[in-house]
Amino acid sequence: MVLIELYVSVQGESSFAGLPCIFVRLAGCNLRCSWCDSEYTFHGGEKFTLDQVEQKIAALAPVKLVEFTGGEPMLQERELLPMMDRLLNQGYTLLLETSGERPLANVPKPVHKIMDVKCPASGESARFHLANLDTLTPRDEVKFVISDRADYEFTRDFIRQYDLAARCGHILLSPAFTKTPTPERTADNCVLDPRLLVEWMLADHLPARLSLQIHKFIWEPLKKGV
Repeated sequence: MVLIELYVSVQGESSFAGLPCIFVRLAGCNLRCSWCDSEYTFHGGEKFTLDQVEQKIAALAPVKLVEFTGGEPMLQERELLPMMDRLLNQGYTLLLETSGERPLANVPKPVHKIMDVKCPASGESARFHLANLDTLTPRDEVKFVISDRADYEFTRDFIRQYDLAARCGHILLSPAFTKTPTPERTADNCVLDPRLLVEWMLADHLPARLSLQIHKFIWEPLKKGV
């Protein structure tokens, strides 16, 4: 596996937000979202064997929550899926942060998928693999990063058209974050004011929750490895 970083922090997003978590950030991504905050994963990284990755994770005990993220982790599916099986057999709870552009049918069932459906402002909204909706279970989550009203309406219509509330456990709406934030740990660095997003959600009675990247409010927004 080619890794960018592996560290322990608190989960910053999803329904697991606030829990201690080991992050395994894999190198490489085939999308180029306009608001991406992980462009440093596009190239480089260091190669490790599965045994070495397993040892690094074990060294961060007693934390038993692990997220595979990127980049796009499913680009390394050949190594990733066996790694997941190893950790599941040892009692870890696993999260997979993915764009949903790559097929997910082979991901082990106990893994909590966090599928990031790209909205129009990302520039990558046409890349989602619709068949992945059929892989969703009540343990999975679908996330939308929203930059403006058009993104919100895309999200609202997608939720309704595909009956997402019946397919997955949680639907997350996250205001996009500016790529050039100030050091201040405030919502002023969001591209879309979270208060406005909440107003839209309430007006439409969306079966979704607001999701803020809390790590960008705990630490300076550009800090890595947290």
